[in-house]
Amino acid sequence: RMSDNQTISIGFILLPFPSSLNVHYTLVFIFLLIYFLTLAGNLFIMVIIKMDSHLHTPMYFFLVNLSCCDIFYSSVMVPKLVQILLTKNKTISFSGCLAQIGLTFFIASSESFILSAMAYDRYSAICNPLFYMMVMSKRFCVFLTCGSCLLGIASSLLNTLPLLRLNFCGPHLIYHYSCEMPELLTLSCTDLFLNKIILFSTLVIVGFGCFFPIVFSYTRIISAILRISSASGKSKAFSTCSSHVIVVSLFFLTGVGRYLSPATGSILEQVISLQYSIVTPLLNPFIYSLKNVEVKIAIKKMWEKKSILY
Repeated sequence: RMSDNQTISIGFILLPFPSSLNVHYTLVFIFLLIYFLTLAGNLFIMVIIKMDSHLHTPMYFFLVNLSCCDIFYSSVMVPKLVQILLTKNKTISFSGCLAQIGLTFFIASSESFILSAMAYDRYSAICNPLFYMMVMSKRFCVFLTCGSCLLGIASSLLNTLPLLRLNFCGPHLIYHYSCEMPELLTLSCTDLFLNKIILFSTLVIVGFGCFFPIVFSYTRIISAILRISSASGKSKAFSTCSSHVIVVSLFFLTGVGRYLSPATGSILEQVISLQYSIVTPLLNPFIYSLKNVEVKIAIKKMWEKKSILY
């Protein structure tokens, strides 16, 4: 059994994707490409929304915050993954591991509440259009965003601080590309009842607590859309909402499912983790760009202005 001081000095060894060095180089290329596309896509959406005054609405205010979460989430994961694939140094310090877990909980929880706020925004716009601007005021949108961040911080601290009480048994091998809570808990020699209760409570409150309001909102939205008489009105409403449904499905189903299952160190677990931590942040801006008519119009206007200048 190793002491806390030994754990802090040695840290953990990350062992992802058992394969040859040539395959590692290929994976590095793929992950770096995904990372830069994620940065470019999300920053592009943020710039488009900033430059087009027609997009200065609650929906796009939340979309900017979602893009920020996606950039930070990908930045927490990809640089360390690339490092351990490229170099022989596959260690991560105990403090670095805690930081990665804490940031993951903060970003994932904040993004969950922002997605929930976006669902409420769509519900208000489609089901109560006459009162929409009064309900979704700028002040209320800022309140929802700040509340999402504060709840994200609370989720992070509640799950990360109890990890400081744990002792860890050797070998300190994590068969994963990052420090995640399920993998870290399997290495502990300490009773994990408190940690598991906090983790389960967080998943229930953040995961299901956000998912069910979203399901309720979209049930009402679909019901309202079906009552629209014009085909173009139905098409526009479905186009706006379907992008949100896709993002929510990708994020919640893979994320909550992964943390509810015990860690086994399998390749499948790493693939599932890649889905919600690396792939989803890449897909978000493209889903919104391709499915949203107003964003496509804003991109077209921006391109036309650029063509006139040159």
